[in-house]
Amino acid sequence: MLNNDFIYLDNAATTRVRDEVFAAATPFLTSNYGNPSSKIYPMANEAKKAVETARQQVSLLIGAAEKEIYFTASGTEANNWAIRGVAEMHRGKGNHIITSAIEHHAVLHVCQYLEKNGFEVTYLPVDEYGLVDPAEVKNAIKPETILITVMFANNEIGTIQPIAEIGLIAREAGVLFHTDAVAAAGLVPINVSEMHIDLLTLSGHKFHAMKGVGALYIRKGTKIAHALYGGGQERGRRAGTENVAGVVAMGKAAEIALAEMPHESKRLSALRDRLIKKILTSIPHTKLNGHPIKRVPGNVNISFKFIEGESMLLLLSMKGIYVSSGSACASDSLDPSHVLLATGLPHEEAHGSLRLTLGFDNTDADVDKVLAELPPIIDKLRQMSPLYRP
Repeated sequence: MLNNDFIYLDNAATTRVRDEVFAAATPFLTSNYGNPSSKIYPMANEAKKAVETARQQVSLLIGAAEKEIYFTASGTEANNWAIRGVAEMHRGKGNHIITSAIEHHAVLHVCQYLEKNGFEVTYLPVDEYGLVDPAEVKNAIKPETILITVMFANNEIGTIQPIAEIGLIAREAGVLFHTDAVAAAGLVPINVSEMHIDLLTLSGHKFHAMKGVGALYIRKGTKIAHALYGGGQERGRRAGTENVAGVVAMGKAAEIALAEMPHESKRLSALRDRLIKKILTSIPHTKLNGHPIKRVPGNVNISFKFIEGESMLLLLSMKGIYVSSGSACASDSLDPSHVLLATGLPHEEAHGSLRLTLGFDNTDADVDKVLAELPPIIDKLRQMSPLYRP
């Protein structure tokens, strides 16, 4: 069993459910456990009202209308629904999809599946910072193109894409535009109208709600196949009894994130920049991965030459510092990060990367602890490495 004597710096993997969020959701697990679809008696009506309140709270986080928000079981489901739903509904118009080489596997694997079923997918390259060039997006569009899907911010290296520019290109070409905003929502401002976004993916547990709840924004008038068939939940587009407690938690977390974003973004950016600067100046043979400025507030991803990431994770964990070596969804793989390789990082350096992602609970003292413990760990591992020559 875990005690509280640790520093958690893996908020891009998941976040702690905030106390206010837990308090808002708990009644819908205990005393007010009605099914929103029943609607006849008070308990069910209260559940229905709570779902609709959460829908409004989530819509405000991204500048959407309430009825454009559809709740799902995860960000992965929302990505699958967006991409497969567009592919199925618009196959008569074309079979070409544009995406980037650094997407989350919840996007890449769907695209690969569609390739096996008669679709053509263009995987755009990125530059050394992980940025997609909007000009390349425009050049990749064909008469058969039905969807462009480019993530808002990368979950591993934190780079924020030129979403508004890409969205405008898609809109002018008459192509639907989807963005996976799981790594960005709650951390940076998002406005789906101003950014010309047709579909957008969210995941509750990335901004202090519970695991097991996500959402897909679908712009009014966008034609997309249903996610699940069955009952009439989510206006008939996604059948299945709602996860009321999870939805309520996501709504409350969205409300808090929107209110605190101006201050919290500034605070996390300051912690992030101090951590990056001190690591790069105090430890030789290091490289920042991702864009130095266009990155989400809490993301630090650095490669350390001559050593591999798993050893760093183990030794930091023994010191009570919990970080990751890349995307949590790919942590069982021994292959280097596809994101880091796409930015041009050599295999051996990609293996030696650390991702430290700060969140609501982190403080200056946490950064001080990392800066005290990390240099001797790196030095120790390099002294053991046959590749290292001082």
